[in-house]
Amino acid sequence: MNDTREDRRQYPERPIIGVGAVIVQDGKVVLVKRRHEPLAGRWSLPGGTLEIGETLEVGVAREIREETGLQVEVGPLIGVFDRIMTDEAGRVRYHFVLVDYLCWPTSGALQAGSDVEDAVLAEPTCLEPFNVTPKAQSVIARALALNREAGPSLRRAL
Repeated sequence: MNDTREDRRQYPERPIIGVGAVIVQDGKVVLVKRRHEPLAGRWSLPGGTLEIGETLEVGVAREIREETGLQVEVGPLIGVFDRIMTDEAGRVRYHFVLVDYLCWPTSGALQAGSDVEDAVLAEPTCLEPFNVTPKAQSVIARALALNREAGPSLRRAL
C-alpha cells in the first residue's frame, strides 16, 4: 500500500521529527511490527511523526495510543538520534530526528493499531527472534537502565 503520508516522508526537503517510546511493563518492553516504510515488516519500538502544534510528550502519547491501544505516562527522555536511509543512488530517502522517551502503561489493552501489523510485550533478554535494529536494542538497554535507576521514585516526581 502506498499512501500519501508515506510519499511526503520520502525524499524530504528537511529532516522529519519522530517520537518513540520504550514502554516498560513488568520488566518487559512493547515492540511493534511496522506496517509502513521505513522498516516495513520489521519489529521496532512504537512511535511516529510529530504533528504540527504538538509537544513532544503529547505526540509520543498519541502515537503510542494509536499504535498499541495503550494510554501511557510519559517519563524521561532516553535520547535523540538520527535515522538517515539512502536509496541505491545514494540520495536521502528518509531522514528522521527521533526523540525517544521511557513510558509506562496506565490503561488500555495491548493491540496492534492501524500503522502496525502486530504488537507484543517482549522479554528484553530475548529480542533475537524479533531482529530489532542495533539502535533499537541500544535504546531499550538505556531505557531499562534508566527505569532501574529511577524506578518508582521517578514516576512519582513526574
